[in-house]
Amino acid sequence: MKKNNKGFTLAELLIVVAIIAVLTAIAIPVFTAQLEKSREATDLANLRSAYAQVMTDILTWDGSGAVPSVTVNAQQTQASWQNNNGAATANIAGGISGDEIEVTAKVKPATWTVGVSSNTAGSIQPSIG
Repeated sequence: MKKNNKGFTLAELLIVVAIIAVLTAIAIPVFTAQLEKSREATDLANLRSAYAQVMTDILTWDGSGAVPSVTVNAQQTQASWQNNNGAATANIAGGISGDEIEVTAKVKPATWTVGVSSNTAGSIQPSIG
């Protein structure tokens, strides 16, 4: 009598399941870190956009009324910037005088307010608070 062995043994199936479990255990933290970096990239892009909007408002301001401020909601879930070598702050370059503004990382649901402040020379500059 000839025995027909088609299929996999229990040991082979357990090895495949173990390999899949190890690959999943490796992939989940990497995916989580990339997700946090994308949230931070969104935050920085939104802050730069708000900064550009306030700069445009300053440049087109006719001197009457107040220059409006812009509020940006944070998407981050970790306290420091993961994209900025773990630093607590990131810089947004710009300003009429070429100043850089430091932005402290915030954890959701915190917000940034991009507005206008006056410096010692009497001119107005964007500020992030």
